[in-house]
Amino acid sequence: MKTKIVTVTLNAAIDKTYYMNGFSTGSVMRVDRVHAIAGGKGLNVARVLNQLGHAEVKASGFIAGYNGQFIAKAAEDEGIHTDFVAINGESRVCLSIVDEVSGSFTEVLEPGPWITQEDENLMKAKITELAKQAGLIIFSGSIPKGCRPELYAELIEICSSHGVDVFLDTSGNALVEGIKGKPGLIKPNEDEIKPWLTHAGNQDSDSNMTVEASLDSYSTAIRNLAKDTEIPRVIVSLGAMGALAYIEDVVYRVRIPELKAVNPVGSGDSFVAGFAYAHIRDLPVVECLRFAAAAGSANVLNPTAGCVLPEDHQRLMEQIEVDIWG
Repeated sequence: MKTKIVTVTLNAAIDKTYYMNGFSTGSVMRVDRVHAIAGGKGLNVARVLNQLGHAEVKASGFIAGYNGQFIAKAAEDEGIHTDFVAINGESRVCLSIVDEVSGSFTEVLEPGPWITQEDENLMKAKITELAKQAGLIIFSGSIPKGCRPELYAELIEICSSHGVDVFLDTSGNALVEGIKGKPGLIKPNEDEIKPWLTHAGNQDSDSNMTVEASLDSYSTAIRNLAKDTEIPRVIVSLGAMGALAYIEDVVYRVRIPELKAVNPVGSGDSFVAGFAYAHIRDLPVVECLRFAAAAGSANVLNPTAGCVLPEDHQRLMEQIEVDIWG
C-alpha cells in the first residue's frame, strides 16, 4: 500500500499574522507580534499531517519570486518535504489581523501570481511525476489569476489514470469544474452547498428552522450532490454544528464539543488532514470522521493556522461523536 500523501497548493502563500492590542480602521496601528509561515490550504494540510505523525507527506504547487523562496524554505524548515513548480511573478501574502482585546479576526488576501498555459503544462507534468509515488493526492485552495478553472479536473484525471485517490477542497468555479474530474472526496462548506439546497427545494435561508430541520436539509442536499456528481464522499462543514458526511450511501452527523476559538483559520484544512491520516490507513469511516473532526477542532485552540497539538487531538478524539443521520 502506498502511504505517501501529496498536497497541492496552486496558490501558495506566506501566511502572516498580526497580533494586536486593539484594532481600528482609519488610524495608525502598531503590531504587538508578527508570525509568518508557509501557507495556503494544501500546506496547512501537509503541516497537520506532519504534526499527527504522518512523515510521508510532500507539498507541491506553484511558487513565485522571493515570497515563493520563503514559502519553500519555511516548509522545509518545518520538516515538510517540498516539490514545487517555480514560475514568474510573486507568490501572495495572506494577512490575518487578530485583535486580542475584542477577539475579532480579519483576513486580507493577495491574489497571487498570474498563471500561463505553459505554467499549467508544467504543473501537469509535475502531477504526473508525483502520481507515480503517491497513494493519495489532495488538491486544496483557490486557483491563481490566469489559471483555467478546468485545471483541477485535468489534474485529478491524471491522478486517477495512475490509480491514485484524490481529495478536492476548493470553492467557486474551481469546485464546480473540479467536480467534473470525479475526485474521491470533496468538502464544500455551508455556502458552497447552497445550490444543492435550492435544487432540493429546501429553504436554507429560513432562520427559524430548527437544528434538526436544518440538518435534514443539508443531508438531502449532500445526497443530491453526491448522486449528481457520482462522487463517493461528500463532507460539509457546518461550524458549531459540526459536519455532515455522505460516504458509501450513508449520511453521518459529526458532533464537536463547544470550544473557545483562538484562531479558526486552517480548521477546514486540519479536518481534511485528519481524514486523510485515517483514510490512508484504511480505518473505518467513523474513525476517519473522528480523526478529522478532532483535528479541525484542535486547530482552533492555537494561534497559528494549521497547528494541531497531538495532546489536543487525542483529548478531543474522545469528545467527538459520530452517528448515522436519518
